[in-house]
Amino acid sequence: MRKFAITLTAASALALGACQSPEADRVEDQAEAQAEAIDSQADAMPEGAAKEALEKKADIVEEQGEEKANAMDDNGEIAPSETGVGDTQQ
Repeated sequence: MRKFAITLTAASALALGACQSPEADRVEDQAEAQAEAIDSQADAMPEGAAKEALEKKADIVEEQGEEKANAMDDNGEIAPSETGVGDTQQ
């Protein structure tokens, strides 16, 4: 039963991901690429507060890109997972 639930969840996630418009996909992809570039810069830094701040910035950039892409396709509807209160948003 657990394997079935995991499979169903994964299939649902793939189906929902495919519902995004090409424009929203581009916005999300650009944000992910920007976040990866910032994260790469952080990886090159020595451990410390500056590195952690850069990593947090990368997380925020990616999350904001996802939120913007979701908003483009929602037509005013807000799903519980899209309330603007993510891991990095307060």
